[in-house]
Amino acid sequence: MKQRHSFWHMWGWPIVLGVLTTFGLISALFSDGGLGDMLAWFALGVPVAVSGWYGWRRRS
Repeated sequence: MKQRHSFWHMWGWPIVLGVLTTFGLISALFSDGGLGDMLAWFALGVPVAVSGWYGWRRRS
């Protein structure tokens, strides 16, 4: 039981960010304006924002 908790504790958020990035890329590829583009911007912007936040946090 503890190993399962440890796996999701370590890999849970990277998997979520990977799925979100994949969804954003697919949405950007197949959408042509409107809601699809907004979903792509959001889905691709969240991993970039999280990466920037963690990168900035480590330096301070």
